Amino acid sequence: MNTSPSISSTTRRRALARAAVAAVATGVLLAPAAGAVAAPPAGSQAPTAAAGRQGAFIPLPGAGGAEGIAAGKGSTFYAGDLSDGDIYRGDIRRGTADVFIDAPDGRVAVGLKADVRNDLLFVSGGLTGQAYVYDTRTGESVAELQLATGDAFINDVTLTKDGAYFTNSRSAELYFVPVGPRGALGDVETIALSGPAALVTAGFNLNGITSVDGGRTLIVAHSANQALYTVDPETGVSAVIATEALPNVDGILARGGTVYAVQNRINQVSRIDLSADRTSGDVEDVITSPLFEVPTTVALFGNTLALANAKFGAVDPGGFEVVTAPAR
Repeated sequence: MNTSPSISSTTRRRALARAAVAAVATGVLLAPAAGAVAAPPAGSQAPTAAAGRQGAFIPLPGAGGAEGIAAGKGSTFYAGDLSDGDIYRGDIRRGTADVFIDAPDGRVAVGLKADVRNDLLFVSGGLTGQAYVYDTRTGESVAELQLATGDAFINDVTLTKDGAYFTNSRSAELYFVPVGPRGALGDVETIALSGPAALVTAGFNLNGITSVDGGRTLIVAHSANQALYTVDPETGVSAVIATEALPNVDGILARGGTVYAVQNRINQVSRIDLSADRTSGDVEDVITSPLFEVPTTVALFGNTLALANAKFGAVDPGGFEVVTAPAR
């Protein structure tokens, strides 16, 4: 259970929330910006998402930032406010979204994933070094987990049948939170990485994360290396997935042997077909849209991608939103 923080703790956590937004923006802007940021249609009259149409524009009313998105049950999605940790719940078919969870002071929301089996939402906490778990039926906070201390940036999360895995963009570590029967949470386990994914530079390193082969293999995106790696969740041993360079790689999502890799500042998603042994991948398609404004993470609804527009570097972002595009 959560307890009310002291005044000094609350002040510190609010500062962390502000710093988290700056850190993400700075980390992204360190990457080369190939091409201008896409603008919404003239007069901001963007398409709506009626009947689940691809190419939809779904505003997040009052959001101060956007970064993470997760698919829930049916056409439900969850999106996080990077600036204050609030969680939006929306409907892809209806094209609507509203604040669902008013997060406690000092929290931020970076990557997130929904455990539809146990009605839980897992949220990465950026510079706080924390992760948060919410009940998707009630919006109540289930747990506040301290994954790392010191210089940390908890960036993204993926789920397997065994639990949740989180990345840290400042360290060569993953964090595993076991999820047992009826959603019972186990103790946090730290997985030290070895191999090429363990490289740590001054910029953003480990970023997006997904899994394949029934959770037996994790795949991580490494922003600084412009690359994808497999990770053995039992040992932390990593190996390269040989692909063309993936500049600005951010959130990733696997469906079978296909990985969708979001490349934020160049406003595109690469569809990568993996080899059977997961040692290589071919970029079979590059998905773009005039609605993309530095998309960061992606969720999948049938043949439709839903992405959060982060708009990092925009002087006047004019609000934040979720947009959709064909998965192809």
